[in-house]
Amino acid sequence: MKALDQYTAGGCDSVVAVGGGSSMDLGKAVALLAGSGGPLAKYDPLAGGAKLVREVAPVIAVPTTSGTGSEVSVGFVIILDDGRKLTFAHPKFIPTAAICDPELTLGLPGPLTAATGMDAITHCIEAFLTPTVNPPAEGVALDGLWRGWRHLPRSVRDGQDREARWQMMMCSTEGALAFVKGLGAVHAMSHAAGRIKHLNLHHGTLNAVFLPAVLRFNEQQCEEKYARLRQAMGLAPDADLADAVARMNADIGLPSGLAEMGVTDAEVDDIIAYAEKDLAALTNPRKATAEDYRAMIADSF
Repeated sequence: MKALDQYTAGGCDSVVAVGGGSSMDLGKAVALLAGSGGPLAKYDPLAGGAKLVREVAPVIAVPTTSGTGSEVSVGFVIILDDGRKLTFAHPKFIPTAAICDPELTLGLPGPLTAATGMDAITHCIEAFLTPTVNPPAEGVALDGLWRGWRHLPRSVRDGQDREARWQMMMCSTEGALAFVKGLGAVHAMSHAAGRIKHLNLHHGTLNAVFLPAVLRFNEQQCEEKYARLRQAMGLAPDADLADAVARMNADIGLPSGLAEMGVTDAEVDDIIAYAEKDLAALTNPRKATAEDYRAMIADSF
């Protein structure tokens, strides 16, 4: 709201959003409020709010991380004053222009490179697995995964590796192009845990930690697609995808589980309640109940 006040006071006609996902999503929210008015909560797509979107100010998005892909996506995520972390989605939220320059990521520290990189990889995997029928988007997801899985360790080890940085930025952008198909239970739980104010947990790190448990949960529903994921990731035909992701997390220095991130049993019920209502839960390939979420969270500790 402070940014919107500055936009209005300055007589602005567009937004330039420079930074990671939080910065770009903030810019999108300002552009929506500037064009269509507030409050922001009325645009909640789960409450039919998408139909209230009229105009959105032009946005030029300049990512400085390789993870969110917000520079090309139809959505943005904001934590509201009432504590809800909502996903807003509409074709008009796609930025007018995206400047994807991997040179801007060369100074990103290793831990943030790892966390944002696993965010991009999770986008590719979850978008590919959703039951929504969109073969072109699935092809984009697999290409992004191919790039990200091979080059994330390189970009973490050597932040000045320009080839690895370029490939990770393409993975990030392609992941967001692909998740026009939707996402899944990983993001449902990440959004739920990410809204807990006293924990202040990083979204990409949460995705990385939740992904193995969700891959185990979805496996019986996705055998054919898992075979294609293994191909894109360069794994053996009988490789365990969840174990491969857990090894990747360890190799690039991410936390081994939720406990290491400060999550306790006291937060579990709250995470479950919000995950069940999250927009991403609707497109998980296997319907998850409250007890399913409880089991996946326990598996992620």
